[in-house]
Amino acid sequence: MRRILASLFFVVAMPAFSAGTETMLKSGEFSPARMAPDFNLPGSNGKTLRLSDHRGKVVALGFGFTSCPEVCPTTLAELAAVRKKLGAEGKDFQVIYVTVDPERDTAERMKAYVTSFDPSFLGATGTPAQLAAVRKEYGISAVKGRADSAGNYGVNHSSFVYLIDRAGMLRALSPYGRAVDDVAHDVRVLLGK
Repeated sequence: MRRILASLFFVVAMPAFSAGTETMLKSGEFSPARMAPDFNLPGSNGKTLRLSDHRGKVVALGFGFTSCPEVCPTTLAELAAVRKKLGAEGKDFQVIYVTVDPERDTAERMKAYVTSFDPSFLGATGTPAQLAAVRKEYGISAVKGRADSAGNYGVNHSSFVYLIDRAGMLRALSPYGRAVDDVAHDVRVLLGK
């Protein structure tokens, strides 16, 4: 956990140019790359979703919730645009979206939500304890807001996307709002490794 948090600081603080040469990736790179923490969660496909089962693909790992009004749908729409831009290369690109709202986000609800952006996208849910453990491993913050009189609430959460290479290594951190072309570039670089 401490290593990932320290890496997050480095990735966010790292300039786009290092020692006068442009970095290979346009998103903040993990240097050195390290193994992405594995997890086992109930998946939107009705099976246990293990991150390690997706080795051999480039994974975009994000965290959000189905009732999110703006950030989550924007992120997933942009990742769908990335997959579309990749064309045939997109078969080796997997989006995994882990909920930060286990009270409302069942596996079925996650499936309906993520597949509305792209049928290949996978969602994950779990118990509050399971999800808290995964968030801790990835340095993700999630704070449930106060419910209104109708019981509706939001969740303030980290909004970046991890890019994980074919070997399961954390390679980059893409901030919210990163241009689709930049993320597609980074995925193509990682697909080529």
